[in-house]
Amino acid sequence: MTELLSLSVAIFAGLMMTRIMNIWKLPDVTAYLVAGVLIGPSLIGALAIPGLGFASYEELDGLGLISDVALGFIAFSIGNEFRLSQLRETGKQATVIGILQAVFTTLLVDLALIGFHFAAPQVLSLPAAITLGAIAAATAPAATLMVVRQYKAKGALTDLLLPIVALDDAVGLVLFAVSFGIAEALGNGAVDVFSVAVNPLLEIVGSLLLGALAGWVLTLLERLFHSNRNRVAMTIGFVFLTVALSKLDIPLGRATLGFSPLLVCMMLGSVFCNLCPLSDEIMERADKWSSPLMVLFFVLSGAELELGVFAKASSALIGLVYIASRCLGKYFGARESSRMMGCDAKVVKYLGITLWPQAGVALGMCVTAGQLPGDGPLIRNIVLFAVLVYELLGPVMTKWALTRAGDIQPKSEEVLRRREKKLAALGK
Repeated sequence: MTELLSLSVAIFAGLMMTRIMNIWKLPDVTAYLVAGVLIGPSLIGALAIPGLGFASYEELDGLGLISDVALGFIAFSIGNEFRLSQLRETGKQATVIGILQAVFTTLLVDLALIGFHFAAPQVLSLPAAITLGAIAAATAPAATLMVVRQYKAKGALTDLLLPIVALDDAVGLVLFAVSFGIAEALGNGAVDVFSVAVNPLLEIVGSLLLGALAGWVLTLLERLFHSNRNRVAMTIGFVFLTVALSKLDIPLGRATLGFSPLLVCMMLGSVFCNLCPLSDEIMERADKWSSPLMVLFFVLSGAELELGVFAKASSALIGLVYIASRCLGKYFGARESSRMMGCDAKVVKYLGITLWPQAGVALGMCVTAGQLPGDGPLIRNIVLFAVLVYELLGPVMTKWALTRAGDIQPKSEEVLRRREKKLAALGK
């Protein structure tokens, strides 16, 4: 009962916070995150009043299933951006920009943090600096997608943005695996080929194959039903199934076949949208079904942010270097690569800013980074510090960039007048 009460309070707090944030015209996702911070263990949750917020991070860990499923639906929706009809126009640009900006960001953050290491070796080790550089490549697809949906963004920038955000997961996995293998080698003096090359390659290929198979089977099963209600139920069930299967780890001798839930669900959505003639309507209905789940996901994400990371000055200082160098890397990496690909001037100018948000994928990498002896807690604190800043300011900057690029159109005076009349009628 207490868990259900806490979840209902989380949804209510998130929705009410949107009304407050609307005063400053801030995106809903920022409101959800702020609400989560307020009812999390760092603030109201610390009062330990049953049902009013979350009293501990262990309690939030027990609700991880909600976040896993929500990310599955987010990835499934992003898969819809890989329709062959669209990829013929933007596929090459998105692929080149997605890879180049991620690699450039990692290199720039590596340079900045390695420089910090030589200036203060007792504060930041070389393995930790290299690992953080790889984590910097990851971008949060959830926050970006929510901003695009809320404001119905449409245009050249949006068409490129969502595929690039999706590609970041695959590119980030490879960069992180290679960098983390190097970091471990620096720590123990031995290079593990399986952790550097074989395991990440198996994870990417295995994820794409599993997602493609699931998408093909889903398309076949959809033909058995004539009601869209049943088709949507089948689709939702398949997202659940795909998320569950992506949690498997299959030992293959010295190697391990693991899966990325984001990649698997993206591939599920991509194959389904290209094979099923009714995919547009079905995916739209599935998105509506998952709306409350998205509210919960972001509120819980906000609650998981630990304000205690601000307590240690050294972590905060490294965090500021990490944030600044990552923002510069994303901005200039996206700007130069999009210019090289002949993109529109507004895309060149604003694409990098829309890639600043960072959250789930980076935190997932932190779990693996925790294996670095002595450096695990420091890496987690720095990434948590960065995520707190990125998740609160990132959606705002994404909205600003999409607006400046012309992908978000201001509401017409007629729409505003109709809304005012409705509000006036409700007030009587």
